[in-house]
Amino acid sequence: MGIKKFFKDAFADMKASTKAQHEVDKANFAAVKAESKAQWEEAKMSPKARQAKMQEEREKQIEKANERKAAADERIKKAQESK
Repeated sequence: MGIKKFFKDAFADMKASTKAQHEVDKANFAAVKAESKAQWEEAKMSPKARQAKMQEEREKQIEKANERKAAADERIKKAQESK
């Protein structure tokens, strides 16, 4: 392989990598922009709506915690049975 081909391939790889990274950056920018708008809209919510949303989030957290506890209890039970 000649030096000319080496550099040609290297620059082609850099160009492809740059394009791919640009797509990632565009997607991340769009996500941040959407999240920012969502936060703005949530900040404008009425107090009752905000309370309802927070209660819903707390209920989801409790549900996830109960699932984790049940999984841990099952692991404990299996470990005790194998003794």
